[in-house]
Amino acid sequence: MSTRTALAAACMFAALAPGASAQAPATAAAAPPVLRVCQDPNNMPFSNRDLQGFENKIAALLAADLGWQIAYTWYPQRMGFIRNTLRAKDPGSEQYKCDLVTGVASGFDLGATTQPYYRSTYAMAYVKGKGLDSVKTLDDLLKLPPAQLARLRLGVFAGSPVTDWLLAHDLIERMVPYQPQSGDPAEYPGEMVEKDLAKGAIDIAFLWGPIAGYFASHAPTAAIVALPLAPQPGVQFEFDIAMATRFGEAAYKQKIDDAITRNRVQINAILAQYGVPLLNPSPRSAAR
Repeated sequence: MSTRTALAAACMFAALAPGASAQAPATAAAAPPVLRVCQDPNNMPFSNRDLQGFENKIAALLAADLGWQIAYTWYPQRMGFIRNTLRAKDPGSEQYKCDLVTGVASGFDLGATTQPYYRSTYAMAYVKGKGLDSVKTLDDLLKLPPAQLARLRLGVFAGSPVTDWLLAHDLIERMVPYQPQSGDPAEYPGEMVEKDLAKGAIDIAFLWGPIAGYFASHAPTAAIVALPLAPQPGVQFEFDIAMATRFGEAAYKQKIDDAITRNRVQINAILAQYGVPLLNPSPRSAAR
């Protein structure tokens, strides 16, 4: 994913945030506190305009905890996301459009990152009953009969860590590449599973675990299994995910950090509802 797409795609993540006051960083100090979040209007399971994604739910949870109102700035997570959201000000105003991005890789270098609120990994997904049910790990995949392995079509976002693993095992020719950032805002990373995998255009989909888990469980036309990828030598599949604010707004970021800490149990429950593969936090991950 997009990390977000891959993180590489995954990924699929961008951020920066708050303005001036410690409670609501936008410049209008007299305005009631508002949690202003920047989110993608069509990027399930993370967010959408109907507030159905887990980042929507977690943002609402934090706003309620803080006793703040909540407001949204919508923009597709494509090139220009930061420029048009976190760095953008409303016309005729010195107020930033939004102050918080709710999903970035820890250490994201365009904003000050909070403590991670979850850690996940890439996953592989396939349709049950199509000759792959014995495959539970990447090692199992490599043990398939050579003739079967040579026929597989492996959907992978270009630039994701999975491409490194494919190269290391001479499987790059089996890769069906997907672009991590489409120019069409109506497209979303989960289409790889929901459409192409379900319809048989590819045999295995490799993508960021939260996307794989959600669309595998919501595919209407096929029984799909999604399996988290275990660590592999020389390839990083696991990433910590945090939120991000603008640099220089430590008091605001601390409020978000504190709200994450207070709501850790509820956040994990929301993530579990969406089928996010949850891993233990990395001991060396820290907010900046």
